Amino acid sequence: MPPPSLATVGLAECRRQTDDSTLRLLTSFNAVIPCTSAELPLPCARSLTERTPFMPKTTTTFPETPSAASRQLPHLAGQTAHPAATDLHGNIENFIGMARVPVGLAGPLLLRGTHAQGSFMVPLATTEGALVASYSRGMKAITSSGGVAAHVLAEGVQRAPYFKFKDLAAAGRFVAWVMGNTAAFQEVTGRSSRYARFQQARPIIEGNSVTLICEFTTGDAAGQNMVTICTHHLCQFILKNCGEEVQACYLESNASGDKKANFQSFQHVRGKKVSVELELPAAVVQSVLKTTPENLERFGHAAAYGSLKSGTIGVQAHCANGLAALFIACGQDAACVAEAAVGIVRLEVTPAGNLYAAGTFPNLIVGTVGGGTHLGTQRECLELMDCYGAGKARKFAEITAAVCLAGELSILSALAEGHFAQAHASLGRRKQ
Repeated sequence: MPPPSLATVGLAECRRQTDDSTLRLLTSFNAVIPCTSAELPLPCARSLTERTPFMPKTTTTFPETPSAASRQLPHLAGQTAHPAATDLHGNIENFIGMARVPVGLAGPLLLRGTHAQGSFMVPLATTEGALVASYSRGMKAITSSGGVAAHVLAEGVQRAPYFKFKDLAAAGRFVAWVMGNTAAFQEVTGRSSRYARFQQARPIIEGNSVTLICEFTTGDAAGQNMVTICTHHLCQFILKNCGEEVQACYLESNASGDKKANFQSFQHVRGKKVSVELELPAAVVQSVLKTTPENLERFGHAAAYGSLKSGTIGVQAHCANGLAALFIACGQDAACVAEAAVGIVRLEVTPAGNLYAAGTFPNLIVGTVGGGTHLGTQRECLELMDCYGAGKARKFAEITAAVCLAGELSILSALAEGHFAQAHASLGRRKQ
């Protein structure tokens, strides 16, 4: 008989199957996962009131993610056949099989966002021990503090076509023409895509050449393919109608920021720009994160200086960890972690002695339709958070930003108190 799976026994049984020493370590860092049925939107074979002795009792309840309650996970549990190559058209070429990456649940994560509201269990696909435990600890601190506020500040996905002319005068005339044809560009985009919306073209003149930073919104899709096709049609329209002799034209000139950390996207937006904030009571910082607001603020200053000295874009410790795990689990373009993993995390002691924590992440390239979101395990992971399909991308972006902040709170606390190496030695090494 095969071993029981997450789809049939849930997290309560997974706890019972976990090595006792690992459980004790998780408890020492308070990186434990939920302990009431309201905090756990998954079916369980046994009542969660049958807690193991180390689990503290709590009376706090949070709203469940409706689509995750009582959900079965046949793809994640390995109960379905692998898709055929014909089912993966548009996702892979020369298909030979599936790469199996373990998926763990972190949470619960309580959000008070504009689009994401309630308590969420977050699927993370990783082979890095200690990652899920660390993010769970940060999420526990957030949830115990009443949740994190989140808001999508801006949206936009860019392509950057390049045009070369005879001289600077011709380039200047071209820019003047471009700036007067926004409505025409919007019409061309509307014929090319049902979802993309042309927003603006920001010209960069360099001698006799012009780079146009063409910006679109892309609905609930991440949108890179969408804006590529739309920009191709724009370029064809421009070449036919601009009235200037174009000596060279390239669809993308490596200036859009696609799949690379860059100051342009950091200062503006690429994908969705999301800001999150909360105030953590000092008691929560001490009991869950095992540090103090004062120690976190001091270490935060040291980390900011380190970022400056190393030339990091933004100030954050390891957003790429959570983003890579979340992107792989949820069918996002994993290469976009290169640009998404920038942002500013700020920790300050409040006048009341609590901890103010904020994070702003300007380049979250995420989608809930298209790409790999329709694949079996990826769709199930999105559905666990009620983030699959149309109308869910902003919600997913807010959850993504909150995940980043949770990871920052946990790792910065571990570094501030000297726990970092111990956690990785115990959870990040395979036992022989």
